[in-house]
Amino acid sequence: MYRSEELKKRTKQFAIRIIKLFRSLPRTEEARVIGKQMLRSGTSVAANYRAVCRARSKAEFIAKVGVVVEESDETFLWLELLVDTQIVSASRMTKLLAEANELLAIFAASQNTARMRRTK
Repeated sequence: MYRSEELKKRTKQFAIRIIKLFRSLPRTEEARVIGKQMLRSGTSVAANYRAVCRARSKAEFIAKVGVVVEESDETFLWLELLVDTQIVSASRMTKLLAEANELLAIFAASQNTARMRRTK
């Protein structure tokens, strides 16, 4: 139970960091387009993780955690694009990219574990 509460807090903090990054982006068209995509998927990680915590069955858990994996991976892509296109400096994004990657790894591992347990 502690793990899920810890991840709820962690994903919420991640969403807050994404919102703050979005607010600080330059007012260029490409920054706004990428930023809006990042904002949507980055905040969705926290919202969908809360849905995972309310899953009523293993099948529902696997499906919902799959959405979190997809949103985490998508967010990581948008963050990379912000760096690769030099909209945001790599040094400014190091910690946020690391957190995005860690969250993705946690949720992907959770999804894989749940799938393996389901087939047993």
